[in-house]
Amino acid sequence: MQLQQLRTFVEVYRRRSISEAARVLGLTQPAVSQHVASLESQLGRPLFERHARGVRPTTIADDLAASLGNSLDSAEAALASMRARSSEIGGVVHIAGPSDYMAESVAPRLDPLLKAGLELRLHVGGRDLLFDMLLNGRTDLAFIVSRPDDPRLTFQPLGTEKLHACASPAVAKAIADSADLAAALADTPHLAYDLERPVVRTWLQANRLPLPPTMPVVTAPDLRVLRMMLCNGTGWTVLPDYLCAASVARGGLAIIPPPVATPENRFHLAWTPSALRQPRVAFARTLLIEALNGASAESR
Repeated sequence: MQLQQLRTFVEVYRRRSISEAARVLGLTQPAVSQHVASLESQLGRPLFERHARGVRPTTIADDLAASLGNSLDSAEAALASMRARSSEIGGVVHIAGPSDYMAESVAPRLDPLLKAGLELRLHVGGRDLLFDMLLNGRTDLAFIVSRPDDPRLTFQPLGTEKLHACASPAVAKAIADSADLAAALADTPHLAYDLERPVVRTWLQANRLPLPPTMPVVTAPDLRVLRMMLCNGTGWTVLPDYLCAASVARGGLAIIPPPVATPENRFHLAWTPSALRQPRVAFARTLLIEALNGASAESR
């Protein structure tokens, strides 16, 4: 069995689609079909059942995929890394993530990639958009807060972020001094990332507090906007420590003491295994992991 045939099989298996595998591999659909047919001929068994919306793996395909595991990905990533170290790196790498995290944590640590000769295209978006960009090849690497659960993605955990309920010092004091914290939080206007209030929910759940029954007075998909409004005295919200620590130190913000716990989120750098076949992407991934893990260690 040729390596290219196995690579093609893995992509069709992951994507459940001949056309999607062809796009990822840079091949024509007939070429992908030919690779699969050749493997099926060698195995003497069909690997996929065709249907209107793609393909469905057979049990023999499941067995072959389980036998291969991540060995093919690991071998190709190692080869790409070796090529990156033994040759001059150049070209464009696309990196995506939440806007505030990209600005506050990622952007200050991109110099090693630029000095290595890479050109960077930065993109911002929420969780669903980031997943879509990775799977459709619109970005090579993406920073994601929640652990990726799509089997087509691979990821590396990075540092954690602590989540703090914050407000201006006057608003925070009024809330903290209240005899009923839940009522004080409900009575004070709150701000959030969006109407689902994911970050606010996480902090409240960790502290066994109910979600305010009223909707947020302001939503913004960039937490830096909310930070500025808090500093101006508007309501309260929950911010990661990398966004509020400097303002707290300067006295522009104050932390509302948590009655139970300070929850944490963990960031992940995610990619599709096929992206690491490009030496520049494998090289950029290594530098980003080193830079962000180093930053996390320094903050501790």
